[in-house]
Amino acid sequence: MKLIVGLGNPGAKYARNRHNIGFMALDRIASDHGFAPWRSKFQGQLSEGRLGREKVMLLKPETFMNNSGQSVGEAVRFYKLDTQDVIVIHDEIDLAPGKARTKTGGGHAGHNGLRSIHAHIGDTYDRVRLGVGHPGRKELVPGYVLRDFPKADDEWLDDLLRGISDGAAHLAEGDGGRFMNAVSLRTAPPRSSTSTPKKSQSPAPQPAPTTSAPDDRSTLQKLVDRFK
Repeated sequence: MKLIVGLGNPGAKYARNRHNIGFMALDRIASDHGFAPWRSKFQGQLSEGRLGREKVMLLKPETFMNNSGQSVGEAVRFYKLDTQDVIVIHDEIDLAPGKARTKTGGGHAGHNGLRSIHAHIGDTYDRVRLGVGHPGRKELVPGYVLRDFPKADDEWLDDLLRGISDGAAHLAEGDGGRFMNAVSLRTAPPRSSTSTPKKSQSPAPQPAPTTSAPDDRSTLQKLVDRFK
């Protein structure tokens, strides 16, 4: 069994925040793959279903971002999971908007949700990092991630979430390459040839043949004209 965690903050006022892209990803997976209705459990919202061959629990912690590990740790202990069975989907300011990367283990890079999870279950779980861009200066980061995605981002955001849902079964089965390929097919689909076929060159129009006027001279006149 796999536990896929999406990070965010609970409540309608945070629903479209950049920080909540993990929640958005889980909502799309649950909707597209026919998961059970969300229910309150482990200090969060839980939904059960299957992705490919794997039984999967989707968890949205409601402890607020900075205490995400409380909810995740409770679920891990209840199901007696190894940390390798946990996948966390979260926002990543060090990736360009619309980019996605997978990662296993490592540091939390200052992300408070990951910091909390590290404290409760360790750091060897898998992550899916979803790029939301960087405001440019470190002191602007808190306000930036707690603001809504602008309408201008809707197109790439929808493509990214659809790609994650398309590849969710590969993610649950541990095939990161096929998962990333599914995401890329949505976010950067192959382009068809843009070269314009050369037009066949038509031969230059030929002048219309000239038609001689009929010769209505008499025989005598023709003879006279011949010896002029």
